[in-house]
Amino acid sequence: MRIYIIGNDGITLCRETLATVNEGEIAVASNEELHAAPLSGKRLLALWNALPSVEKRKKVGDRDTLINQLWSAIEALPDPEPQSDSKRPSKQDAVIAMLRRPEGSTVDEVANATGWQRHTVRGVFSGTLKKKLGLTLAATIEERGRVYRIAEPASV
Repeated sequence: MRIYIIGNDGITLCRETLATVNEGEIAVASNEELHAAPLSGKRLLALWNALPSVEKRKKVGDRDTLINQLWSAIEALPDPEPQSDSKRPSKQDAVIAMLRRPEGSTVDEVANATGWQRHTVRGVFSGTLKKKLGLTLAATIEERGRVYRIAEPASV
């Protein structure tokens, strides 16, 4: 259900019913509710002129006609893009992903990927990953240097 909140800053689409509306705001879900809303002609005109790609008006004219046109224009507005609940991955998440790869990662590779200095990477390995998160890191010496991997816990 589309519910529109008419406030001082314009019209906002709300997807679910609201328990309360802020002072000075009006919630409408239909053309009939818009007709019944206590909106002055001046405010209706301002709402109309604030809509994108409509012919601007200087006078209200017939109030009912303006409200019908306003409702049609509001209903034609595209839905706003939904807010993404997922945030971008953190550097810590990137480091953990690098260490979970079969080839593992060196301190220099993590430093290049994150922009951290080498001592910061070693501190993250020791403090955050081992102590705070309880992950087990395994290090092996390979051609490219000391390679770290997150060791999978042995199954019991």
